[in-house]
Amino acid sequence: MGPVKVGVVGVGYLGKFHAEKYAGLPDAELIGIVDTNEAAAERISRQLNVPAFADYRALLGKVEAVSIVVPTNCHHAITKDFLLNGVDVLVEKPMTTTLAEADELIQIAKLKQRVLQVGHLERFNSALTAIAGILGQPLFIESHRLAPFKDRSMDVDVILDIMIHDIDIILNATGSPAKAIHAVGVPILSKEKNDIANVRIEFESGCVANVSASRISAKEMRKIRIFQKDAYLSIDFAAQQVEVYRRHGLPDQGEIPQIVYEKIDIQQGDSLKKEIQSFLHAVQTRTEPVVSGEAGRNALRVALEIVTQVNAKKAFLNL
Repeated sequence: MGPVKVGVVGVGYLGKFHAEKYAGLPDAELIGIVDTNEAAAERISRQLNVPAFADYRALLGKVEAVSIVVPTNCHHAITKDFLLNGVDVLVEKPMTTTLAEADELIQIAKLKQRVLQVGHLERFNSALTAIAGILGQPLFIESHRLAPFKDRSMDVDVILDIMIHDIDIILNATGSPAKAIHAVGVPILSKEKNDIANVRIEFESGCVANVSASRISAKEMRKIRIFQKDAYLSIDFAAQQVEVYRRHGLPDQGEIPQIVYEKIDIQQGDSLKKEIQSFLHAVQTRTEPVVSGEAGRNALRVALEIVTQVNAKKAFLNL
């Protein structure tokens, strides 16, 4: 099996890293990159010695798979074109702007038997994959994702920009639908989009999650704490570290319970490289990707409900 012929649409801040990863992997052959910003396209073209195009349609007929790393409002149209032309797609999160668009892409991917993967990068973080054998049934989850203000991704608010990472992780961890959502949020530096948000999500399993996100923080933080029966897990995505606290001893049998600390040894990894390798594996083996279109849609559904609640409260308070 030869390398997969791939392309990258959008080589801005994140897209250039996609192109670099593909260029360095033996399972991929980077055929070309696309960007409407001619200077950006030419810079990456020279760096990686690959053709650059201004129109994504120039890749049709040349590639088997593609990463789409453009503004969210362009995800649906471009992904749809590639899927209809028999190309497997890795589309950045959030997968679309509406659930109707997400549903259409999922339907087309099934009809055309194409791989549709959504770029929820943190699923491939070494700290998260390290707890696969430890994670049980969560009872309470608390997450904080804070970042300094950056003048990009301003087409969506903090919920669809960075909180959606934790929404996806929590949905996957609980394996349960959300039954109640209570959210607040405010714009600070953005004109209309929310920069800070907090949400309490109650799941049908009984788990409760408290999720906070900010993109105007002085410090960066990407942490989740998971409480489950007899154990507490603390996951630091930035440092790629996991701490586990377990209860030992059975009080009902006369034993004195103790809390035992355990630090998990983790081999540091490149999350984006793992994500792209996983995508290539799905393409080559024709198997379901780790983060499917359905998973991307589930995270989008919850995120959009949070946005709706936040905006309704702001309108009520005339903010």
